[in-house]
Amino acid sequence: MTLYGYWRSTSSYRLRIALALKGLTPEQAPVHLVRNGGEHRSEAYRRINPQGRVPSLVLDDGSVLIQSPAIIEYLEEVYPDPPLLPADPVARARVRAVAAIVGCDIHPLHNVGPLNHLRRDLGQPEEAVAAWIGRWISDGFAAIEALIGEAGHCFGPEPGLADVYLVPQVYAARRFAVPLEPFPRIVRATTLAEAHPAFQAAHPSRQPDAE
Repeated sequence: MTLYGYWRSTSSYRLRIALALKGLTPEQAPVHLVRNGGEHRSEAYRRINPQGRVPSLVLDDGSVLIQSPAIIEYLEEVYPDPPLLPADPVARARVRAVAAIVGCDIHPLHNVGPLNHLRRDLGQPEEAVAAWIGRWISDGFAAIEALIGEAGHCFGPEPGLADVYLVPQVYAARRFAVPLEPFPRIVRATTLAEAHPAFQAAHPSRQPDAE
């Protein structure tokens, strides 16, 4: 496999965690999102991923998978051990809901594209951009705080899909100086996950393109 990603991209980060939890170590092909106007915009990369976003995963047979939720679902289906989802359908839905809060409601609103639009096209100052970021991360975290468990990882003694999504989002919250004191359950689950070798290996600072 070849993983096209960017060290600080939270969607790339979550996929790296999932791969590491499954014991998979793909070759890495960094795609810099800033240098030269963004390497993800290049014709060469768009031949791999027409959307021009990271991550992309190229399988051994040349098949290209895009969008981290779809890729992680693929990994869960093809490499079921260790599982990222519980066996019970109701429990699975609850785990997926937390992942969706991050993947659908928080992360897209502070991604590079929307933030550049706020700054460049709408002329918003950095104070307003920071308030925008803090609003959506905090709103989403308030919901997650109420949904995850009071001990262990998000939903039990082993990390799962919710942790795969949550830990990179906490990384982003820290990067943008969003206060985490109102979310002790989230901090607990993140602290526990950060001690796990798979999460450590996937951390942005451990990537070959880290700056």
